[in-house]
Amino acid sequence: MVIAFRLGDIVRLRKPHPCGSYEWRVVRLGADIGLRCLKCDRRVLLARSELERRLKAFVARGENQPSPEAPSGE
Repeated sequence: MVIAFRLGDIVRLRKPHPCGSYEWRVVRLGADIGLRCLKCDRRVLLARSELERRLKAFVARGENQPSPEAPSGE
């Protein structure tokens, strides 16, 4: 099952960061997901599969990304 992540999501992971925080903001999407710690502002990259295993819950969801408009045939 693939979990749909959005930019701006705030996620809670199962284990704490060394600073003590469990919560992270999604700042990059792709094969690797970029996360920024909400307490110490450290940035890390996790493989999507690794993040899906470590994910405990969504604290807040980011904005829906607008779909790119189809080019007009004019």
